Amino acid sequence: MNQVERDRLVTLRKAKKKLITQRQAAEEIGVSVRQVKRLLVSLKKRGDKAVIHGLRGKPSKRKIEEKIQRKAMRILSGDDYRGFGPTMASEELARRHEIVASRETVRKWMMREKLWRGRKQKIELIHVMRPRRSRFGELVQWDTSDHDWLEGRGERLYLIGMVDDASSRGLARFVESDSTSTNMEALEMWIQRHGRMLGCYTDKASHFQSAEKTKRDGERWGKEQEELPPTQIGRALGELNIVWIAAHSPQAKGRIERFFETAQDRLVKGMRLAGVKTLTEANTYLETEYLPWWNQNCTVVPASADDAHRPLETQHDLAAILSHVETRQVKNDYTIQYQGKTYVIERADICTGLRGAVVRVEQRRDGSLAVRFGEKYLRHQLCERAPRVVQPMIRKPASGARKATNAGGKSKWMNGFRDRPGPPIHTAIEIANATS
Repeated sequence: MNQVERDRLVTLRKAKKKLITQRQAAEEIGVSVRQVKRLLVSLKKRGDKAVIHGLRGKPSKRKIEEKIQRKAMRILSGDDYRGFGPTMASEELARRHEIVASRETVRKWMMREKLWRGRKQKIELIHVMRPRRSRFGELVQWDTSDHDWLEGRGERLYLIGMVDDASSRGLARFVESDSTSTNMEALEMWIQRHGRMLGCYTDKASHFQSAEKTKRDGERWGKEQEELPPTQIGRALGELNIVWIAAHSPQAKGRIERFFETAQDRLVKGMRLAGVKTLTEANTYLETEYLPWWNQNCTVVPASADDAHRPLETQHDLAAILSHVETRQVKNDYTIQYQGKTYVIERADICTGLRGAVVRVEQRRDGSLAVRFGEKYLRHQLCERAPRVVQPMIRKPASGARKATNAGGKSKWMNGFRDRPGPPIHTAIEIANATS
């Protein structure tokens, strides 16, 4: 049973005990009310296995064979079918090649083989007032405000805030920078106080959504939209089974925007009167003065008294989930490379299949490093590199080196030149005539 099924089981148990209505359970699970009724009946008969689909592990009897799919894609890849859409492609496959497949099935095949690109329907969007969620913890709006909170009395601070959509109950924290680590601290603070919310509503900042990289002045239109990997916060929300929803405009997350608007007025004035000058003083005032006032005077009673938050379970290690996670491959000598350093796995933790395997490296927010292989954490040590011994460079004399010149004196090569005996003149003439 995976995490989604366990959360679905918790919701069904609440509906069975009539803590929530069947319609609320259907909206939370994402199914119809009739399906919730079927699941409740199955829960009485089969117990907790009711949330597990009965066809799990069984091949579909309606699935088209793989060789037929390959044949259809080979046909549609030809020049004759260039530019065909899914509708016409499915009709021609059935009429000419006796390959019967629905339009949607052919569309998925073509999109997988990059023969077709889906287009979104253009709908005129009109901003309307969105009703609140009915239960505390169903949706939490999350954002950061960059403002001169201390009015020049101290360093520049950022306020990370989280506001419940159903009740407007808020939680906030001042930080020195708007980073992934500080946002994870805010998420951990909310989870430890209330539990795991069902969904988070944020903007499209780089903490929550990976941005597509393009060249300068490059056009994104006409490119294939690739599925980008999640950010560290997106990965953490997925491991906690928390749905992430992106807002397309500031007006869409109006509750957190109004929270910041009020804070930029009342909180700034209150900290001015209290003489707050440092980050610690600002967080102390926020926790003891402003947030209690906000939660007492600016919140509403949710439509439902049930709390939608889910508790942390044994497999939820917040220190591991809310950390910077990367993967590394174990080398043949049972070492891994991370941030320019080499770590070796201790001999006692070496197991079968570890060599060449991919491990999960967790850079914790407290500075520690954890390495996990499967469900087991591996002890490791930092390999210190031996210092390089630099040998002094000794220059060898070049072969056939020239002798040192008589520096500072006159050359003596002409000394005794005239004292050397030479041949007579007639002998010299004969020698010259003979050689010519």
